[in-house]
Amino acid sequence: MIDLSISTFLITLINIGILFAVLRVALFKRVTKFMEDRANKIQHSIDEAEKDRQEAKALIRQYEDRLKDVQGETKAILEASREKARQEAAQIIEKAREGANSLIANAHKQIEAEQRAAMALFRAEAAALVIGASSRLLQRELTQEDSRRLAGLLLQEVGKQ
Repeated sequence: MIDLSISTFLITLINIGILFAVLRVALFKRVTKFMEDRANKIQHSIDEAEKDRQEAKALIRQYEDRLKDVQGETKAILEASREKARQEAAQIIEKAREGANSLIANAHKQIEAEQRAAMALFRAEAAALVIGASSRLLQRELTQEDSRRLAGLLLQEVGKQ
């Protein structure tokens, strides 16, 4: 069996203490320092990632604000373009109306002038017919003075009607 003695136990305990001290001096401090450095690097990476995430969020907000501004400007430009198109259409329509009114007025003037010319021609022809008919009725030839007087009377009569 195993023989337990106090001396063996003390020597083993001293050996374990020395081994612990050597390992602590040689390894534990280095391993602890390595672990702390690694933990610091990890924490630094986490902090950097959080900082980058915050910057990304800020950029996203900034881009969204700019996008809203651009959309607002686009709407304003579209509305201004529509209003300008409406105004131009109204101007074109107004010019067309003015042109049509001018054509209608000119046509009325031309019709009135043609009516006056036709009336004058009708009066002259009517006067000639009346003079011819009158001269046949009277069976005598009228003088130029008589023709003028009768034509004037006829024209006055036609003018009244």
